[in-house]
Parts: sequence; C-alpha cells; structure tokens
Amino acid sequence: MSTESSVQQYKCPNCAAELRFHPKKQGFLCEYCGSFFTPEECKAANERIRTEEKEQTPRKDEFAEGNNLYYCPSCSAELMTDVNTAATECCYCHNPVVLKGRLSGEYRPSKVIPFKITKDEAHNIFRGWCKKRWFLPKSFTSTSQLLHMQGVYVPFWVADCDVHGQMRAVCKQIHTWSSSDYRYTETKEYDVFRDATLKFEGIPADGASKIEDTLMEAIEPFDYRGTVDFEMSYLSGFLSDKYDVNKSQVFPRVRNRAVNGSDQLLRGSMTGYQSVRVTQSDMQVLQTNWQYMLLPVWFMTYKYHDKTYSFAINGQTGKQAGTPPLATGKLLGICAAVAVGCTLLGTIFGLIGGMMP
Repeated sequence: MSTESSVQQYKCPNCAAELRFHPKKQGFLCEYCGSFFTPEECKAANERIRTEEKEQTPRKDEFAEGNNLYYCPSCSAELMTDVNTAATECCYCHNPVVLKGRLSGEYRPSKVIPFKITKDEAHNIFRGWCKKRWFLPKSFTSTSQLLHMQGVYVPFWVADCDVHGQMRAVCKQIHTWSSSDYRYTETKEYDVFRDATLKFEGIPADGASKIEDTLMEAIEPFDYRGTVDFEMSYLSGFLSDKYDVNKSQVFPRVRNRAVNGSDQLLRGSMTGYQSVRVTQSDMQVLQTNWQYMLLPVWFMTYKYHDKTYSFAINGQTGKQAGTPPLATGKLLGICAAVAVGCTLLGTIFGLIGGMMP
C-alpha cells in the first residue's frame, strides 16, 4: 500500500509565477512581479486557473496533431503552419527553413483574428508608404523585395487587468477680479482624494522575441470584435511564429501600461482646478486574466549595409510602421546638386550685380 503526497503550489493571478508565503505580511508574495495577495484571494484565483486548464486539455491534444513546426538554421526562428502549408522561407532572414516536427498543445492559442488585408492590398500600402520617403534604396521597393513580404500570425498575450488605484493631490482654484483701482486674487486650496477600481481590457504584448516590441505597438490597435475561436484552418497559406516569451516575462510591460493608464485616468478626473499637484499615487494590479491569441501581420525584412530593417502592416486594419533604410548615395547626390545650384545662383546674381550701374 502506497501513500501519495502532493505539495500545493499557488500561482500568481497576474503573471502565473510561483507565489511564496510572506510571514510578516501574512499573505502570498510574487517575487517575480511584486504582486501581493491575501490567502482568500490566492485560493479563489488558483481554483479558477485549475478549472481553465482542465477545460483546455482536449483542445491542446487536437492542436498537437494538426501543426507542422519549422526551424530556421540561420536565425533559429521556429515557425508554425498547418499540415497543408509548405513553409519554405523564414520571414525574418529569408533563408530556407526545415521541418522540425510537431508543436506541443501548450502552445495552442485560444483566439485568432483572421487576415482581412490581402497580399495585393499590403503591397499597395507598402508602395504608398515608400512614396513619402525620398531617400530609399531602389532595391527596397523592387518587385523581388515585395516577394519576401509574408503574412504572419504573431503570437500575442492579451491581458485584462483589474487595478485598484488611490491618488491624493493638492488642487488650487484661483479667482481674480478688479474693483476700483485694485486687483484681487483669491486662491482656494483643496486636498483631493481618489479611490477607484479600474478594469482594462485587451492590453496586448507580443510574445515573439525576434520582433521589436515598438514595431508591434506602432501598428496597434487591433479590433478584438474580430476575434474568433482558434482553428488550424486559419493558418492555411500563412506562417505563424511560435511564442518564446511567456506571459510571466511580458507581464511587466502589461503592468506598466495598466498602471500608467490608471494614473492618467485618476489625474484626468481632477477637473475644474487651475493647478493639480499629485502628492501620492498608488496603483496595484489585483488580477490579470490572459488570453493567448494569434494576430495578423504582414511582415517584411530588408538587409542594407549589414543592418536589418523591418516593416509591418496590421493585417486587420492596414495600419503600417517601419524604419526605412537611408540610401546615402541618393542623399549625397541631392545635396551635391543643391550645392551646385546654389553656387550657380550666386554666380548669376554676382554677374547681374556687376552689370548694374
């Protein structure tokens, strides 16, 4: 007869890291993100987490059988497709990729936003973007370069956060008026306090280390009303990046956006004053609910003078962003032409001036 024993581990409701009991605070502290929870809050959150994990198990098993995982030996990217899509090129370095096997069910997304922007539309958006930039290399806008633009489902962690915020400020109302030959100023000072619970929905953070976070933020927002339950069929004809940054790692970015947003909202509620001086601002993320989604992006990279440039288009809305390469030859040529033109004008005006009486 054997006796099984288990150790109860509690996960942080915000970042899913392990919680440790803090004797002095008599509660659970996350050493990773700094969140603190009472025993009651911790128990309720972990019961919810375990229920969600049980419900997702059948779908994870199905997902593990329906994908192909490709590996790029040049840049180490790992790309996912459905079993009917042949991945032949890495979207990051344009080198051939090789089949690696299957991706485990732990990487199954819960939602996906399907592509709405076609490849032809993405090409037109790119050409329009390039027309506003004079000093691009010719090869950057060539047809052969456009062939490297690929539709990629980028892995995103999308978070809903509950934030408890408290703010205290010294606010002033200043009233001035004139009477006879005198001008009067009346200043009233108030101690203003705000205490609120705020809910933020759909804070995104990409989970791919090879894509710049600032580039993905630049093509936001995505319209989550377009999300559907994930099915492998949506990947047909597209690539999907495998997340290599987990939600524990992206939580600091999410927390900063939630905390900064809460701070701005509470500051913005202090209206009707000529001056507001915040003396205390305390924002605590109480709970974070996560969804792992695939969001559509038309993505292209370009290598110029040993530096890689990236361009991205939101595959749902068409919003674009990127850092354009600078063709120094074009720039120097135009500068030289301007210099020659200025010299000629100076010579002409000098001759005209010399001919005048």
